[in-house]
Amino acid sequence: MAEPYLKVEGIVKKFGPFTALNGVSLDVYPGEVHALLGDNGAGKSTLIKTLAGVHEPTAGQIYVEGKPVKFRSPRDASSAGIGTVYQDLAVNPLISVTRNFFMGRELLRGPKGIGLLRMDEMDKIAHDEMLKIGIDISDPQQAVGTMSGGQRQTLAIARAIYFGAKVLILDEPTSALGQKQQMEVLKTMMRVRKRGDIAIIFITHNEIHSQLVADRYTFLALGQVIGAGKAGELEHDEIRRLMAGGAEMADLEQELSGI
Repeated sequence: MAEPYLKVEGIVKKFGPFTALNGVSLDVYPGEVHALLGDNGAGKSTLIKTLAGVHEPTAGQIYVEGKPVKFRSPRDASSAGIGTVYQDLAVNPLISVTRNFFMGRELLRGPKGIGLLRMDEMDKIAHDEMLKIGIDISDPQQAVGTMSGGQRQTLAIARAIYFGAKVLILDEPTSALGQKQQMEVLKTMMRVRKRGDIAIIFITHNEIHSQLVADRYTFLALGQVIGAGKAGELEHDEIRRLMAGGAEMADLEQELSGI
């Protein structure tokens, strides 16, 4: 087995007296989809913000390619190959696909600051990079607002990979989409996985989607890992139980029947 690209060991994150993460560990391998599941308040958002450099951990260690790292900002995480695609996607619907793709990193011809945009080259890169993971945009100059939700997700994913992401953190990428668009995003994830050099952390509440694409699972509840394993090691009922925070379905049914 390849070494994990990203290793998280005993991460603790406290906000004053409140402990949001309490000793979380996981390994993330290239060429795999690692599903991170848990109910609201489980600690998923705090963990991904820690991995993305938004929060510094209170204790524990993050390793990238076997070397200990400390992220003091999102720029540090990005430089280490951690690319995060949040639910809001950080895209502007009023400007073109290409301008969104290169936002803040435009290619210029001539002196820096006063040079002309190399639009033809940028259009080709944006088109080709999205095509690699399954979306053929015929006109990269079209406004992002004309694209479907699934296409916007693909734009954000292609952008992160082009600018150096080796670990792609996808924060609930299917949650606000219709069924057809959800499948577009899952297909995009599988195409990225097929490359073999990108690791995906897939944060989701949807156990069906996780079972369709995940190679490995980590389940969180109240800031702690309550279960983990490979796809072939976990039965459907066990995934549902861990999604419910470790509660047995019979216990939940009994609690409801008492109302």
